[in-house]
Amino acid sequence: MILLIILVAMLAALFAVSVYRLMVLRGGGTSAIIRTSPGKGSQGWRHGLIRYREDSLVFYKLSSLRIGPDVRLSRQGIVVTDRRAPQDSEFDIMTQEIVVLAVADGDRDLEVALDRGALTAFLSWVESRPSGRSMRGRFG
Repeated sequence: MILLIILVAMLAALFAVSVYRLMVLRGGGTSAIIRTSPGKGSQGWRHGLIRYREDSLVFYKLSSLRIGPDVRLSRQGIVVTDRRAPQDSEFDIMTQEIVVLAVADGDRDLEVALDRGALTAFLSWVESRPSGRSMRGRFG
């Protein structure tokens, strides 16, 4: 009987987390595909949504049950190091319209795949970030 109660409680918690995650994802964002770099072929890519905040970009994987974002990048730390088209087996999950960016944030390297509209929004968000000097004045 106790085992049944524990099982029901665990299933209820899993259901609550799933509903919460669904609500977070339904709140909107920009479709993106992200993986840790260096990647090989089409391995490691994760579909999800990115949302822009004033000081960070957050990524929510579609297949995750994590309460918060799965990836967080600091707006001040983002450096775009390369741009390319999808290659070889990546076309299994991407189209010609996708652009893959190599992005560094501190000691973390990622690849971010975005369609052309999302790419424009991402690059505009990165390029319009306040300078470090103005950030110190606002928060210091």
